[in-house]
Amino acid sequence: MVLVDPGPSTGLARLEERAAAAGLALADVRHLCLTHVHLDHAGAAGHLATANPRLRVHVHIDGAPHIADPERLVSSTRRTFGDAHDRLWGEVRPVPRHQIDPWNPGDRGPLSWLRAIPTPGHAGHHISYLDETVGTLAAGDALGILLDDRAPVHPATPPPGVDVGAWLETLERIRSVGPERAVWTHFGLHDDPVGRAAEFSETLRGFHARVSEAVALGESAADADAEAFEVEVRERLRPFHGDEVDRYFDVFAAATDYAGMRRFVDKNPEWRS
Repeated sequence: MVLVDPGPSTGLARLEERAAAAGLALADVRHLCLTHVHLDHAGAAGHLATANPRLRVHVHIDGAPHIADPERLVSSTRRTFGDAHDRLWGEVRPVPRHQIDPWNPGDRGPLSWLRAIPTPGHAGHHISYLDETVGTLAAGDALGILLDDRAPVHPATPPPGVDVGAWLETLERIRSVGPERAVWTHFGLHDDPVGRAAEFSETLRGFHARVSEAVALGESAADADAEAFEVEVRERLRPFHGDEVDRYFDVFAAATDYAGMRRFVDKNPEWRS
């Protein structure tokens, strides 16, 4: 059995319940494929690996050191989430090194039917996985955040690893691959990933232009725009998902996405899409 992105260790009980409801057991997982090492995607990897010595954990070669020794990753995440860190993500255990199969760009992927596709942008080490037997892409965060089929895509651009240029190339790559459907880690299975990739390209360009204009007006203008962005995002998405919007953005604040785009603008002042 193959599992993509187990989520944080705080979600293990629910993951086990969902697997059991489908007639499966986590002990049956033989391949754990990580799109990237952020704790909301990969935090439970060490728990699953130590409980199942036969498990192979597939991850980008640049992400492999962070799951083998997650101390720096946890420290960075703790700075972002503060006192809420342990409540949200729980304990993070290292993955035994001998169970890690690092993926190198250019390699096909972990299994004959599961193709690894480099999808940097949200993070430099981001990978998506295409099940070529059914045309489904496990996208991770490569296609942004999609709360509902009717909703617009939201840009997941937290600091520090956002690269808008690389992300636009990723979205063009997804369009060229042409998956029939995609699984967004946040949230669920949706059709028309090619159309969503085109939509998200325009969203990223517009977001970059907005932040660039605010930054050019000075720090106070950018700070005010970040606050306005937080309010606007929640109100724009609320009609599609009600109070679930607040549950999501209370954890992953839209203002944090603004900060990530602002960091990219500050580091790349001459970049234009």
